[in-house]
Amino acid sequence: MNSYRQPGLVLTDRHFTVPLDHADPGGEQIELYGRQVVSSSRVSEDLPWLLYLEGGPGFGARRFSGAEAWLGRAVREFRVLLLDQRGTGRSTPASRQTLPLRGGPREQADYLAHFRADSIVRDCELIRPQLTGGAPWTVLGQSFGGFCAARYLSAAPEGLSTVLITGGLPSLDAHADDVYRAAYPRIERKVAAHYARYPQDVERARAITAYLAEHRPESAGHRLTPEAFQSLGILLGGGSGSYQLHYLMENAFVTTPHGTELSDAFQEAVRTATSFAGHPLYALLHEAIYGQDERPTGWAAERVRAEFPQFDAEAALRGDGPVLFTGESIHPWHFDVDPALRPLRETAGLLAARTGWEPLYDAGRLAANEVPVAAAVYHDDMYVDTAHALRTASAIRGLRTWVTDEFEHDGLRAGGPRVLDRLLALVRDEL
Repeated sequence: MNSYRQPGLVLTDRHFTVPLDHADPGGEQIELYGRQVVSSSRVSEDLPWLLYLEGGPGFGARRFSGAEAWLGRAVREFRVLLLDQRGTGRSTPASRQTLPLRGGPREQADYLAHFRADSIVRDCELIRPQLTGGAPWTVLGQSFGGFCAARYLSAAPEGLSTVLITGGLPSLDAHADDVYRAAYPRIERKVAAHYARYPQDVERARAITAYLAEHRPESAGHRLTPEAFQSLGILLGGGSGSYQLHYLMENAFVTTPHGTELSDAFQEAVRTATSFAGHPLYALLHEAIYGQDERPTGWAAERVRAEFPQFDAEAALRGDGPVLFTGESIHPWHFDVDPALRPLRETAGLLAARTGWEPLYDAGRLAANEVPVAAAVYHDDMYVDTAHALRTASAIRGLRTWVTDEFEHDGLRAGGPRVLDRLLALVRDEL
């Protein structure tokens, strides 16, 4: 094990071997990575463990710079494992570069079917005894990490001492269609709030969309289309996202010898904000995380979008309405415009068509839950439907909620120690 220091912390690289398919424990093995973090003043103490599960799917655990944000609060009483979930970060990463090692699209899709919450939880249960000696641990799940925590409560509650969830209570039974049918009105509200804050952005967005519809430029192989521009709405789910979107658009155009063009700076900013190069599993598995029965997810976000014609950019340009941004949805065109995804288009289509997904949540077991659970539910979360989250909260015995409009979906990052303090107080019955 390799250990090193940052201000106030001792960090240790941990590597684990787990089965690709937990139903075949003697079959192919994959490697997982986790970063063990402990306060430099408590290295020799026998501390309880906290496992952090990042949001996504497809993102490795956050890389901290010292004892910042919620981590500084956590190491006051826990030894923390920042786990890169399978396929992310340093845990056998899955991408356009690595997936061809599996074979063609069919083999790739079959491989990726093992990268959902059910497999992640079984990974955790193999890792836990190696670290805790068999003792249960606290799990902190952000966003998709909360989905994994709900699966953990359903499948292996004996491994849990406490569960803390931030912005990540999933619907227990919603199909992907239901998820996106609830999502588009939320996104529309966020866009309306943005335009109310920055009314000048209505015309800016229309001008940018019109330019893209006519010219369709490329930036480093990334095709800029009206739909790709609209997808910048994903920023609006974060606390500072509206400001970021406004500043991005205000420098969209420059005057050149050839006339008015989109600036290189704008094109690069859009490419950076919309590229999946750093997290391709988000695009590949985003709808698969909702699959729980014989029905395919079938590009749910794309199909359901037809029920909301106000999101049609071309129609907006023909009329005088605003161009509505989208976000938190994956579409077939993503695999055409993004060079990080383009080689994986057929693989994505096979995952969208896949049937027979294993149910992820056990309603009966959750109704009899005995693990202390607390969840931060953000009042109008763009990424996770609040109504779905509250129904799930009422279905998990003993779960205590903190419903707040103080933060957006990134409340754990923005609120740091205060959010963690609040959840710990809830599970300890101190509020």
